[in-house]
Amino acid sequence: MPSLIVEPLNTQHFIMDRDDRKRNKNMLSLEDTQQWSQSLERLLDSKYGLATFRSFLKSEYSDENIEFWLTCEDYKKIKSSFRMSSRAKKIYEQFIKAESPKEINIDYHTREQIKRNVKTPTMHCFDDAQKIVYGLMERDSYPRFLRSDIYRTLLESLATEATKG
Repeated sequence: MPSLIVEPLNTQHFIMDRDDRKRNKNMLSLEDTQQWSQSLERLLDSKYGLATFRSFLKSEYSDENIEFWLTCEDYKKIKSSFRMSSRAKKIYEQFIKAESPKEINIDYHTREQIKRNVKTPTMHCFDDAQKIVYGLMERDSYPRFLRSDIYRTLLESLATEATKG
C-alpha cells in the first residue's frame, strides 16, 4: 500500500516542476539550450538563444548580419508610411549603402534593387537582402556558434546544474 501513496506524490512533484517552469519562463533550461542546435530559426525564436548568439557574433566582430535581420523584423511591423519611409532610409544608410558603417554582404543587384525600393518603401523592400543575410548566418555564423566555447560552456554548465538538481 505505501507505493500507492508515494506514486501520486511523485506525479504531483513532476506536475509542480512543469508548472513552475511555465510560470518562470525567465529561466534557461538545458533542454531549451540543446534545442538551439536544431535550427537557426529555433535559436532566434528563443530570447536567450538570440541574446547568446548576438554576444557570440559581437565577440567575433561580425554582428552586422544579425543586427540587420532584427532591424528588418522590426521594420516589417511599422504601420505608418511616414515612419516606414524614414526608417527605410536609415536602414539603407546603416546596412545597405556601400561603405556604410555596418555594411552587409549582399550582391550588387540586390543592393541596387533596394536603393530603388527605398525611394517608395514597402514593408517588403528589404526581404531579398534579409533572405541572403539569413542564409549567410545559417551557413556560416550559426555552425561556428554551435562549435563555440560560448555555446559549449553554457551547455556544460546547464548539464552540471541539471545533474545536481
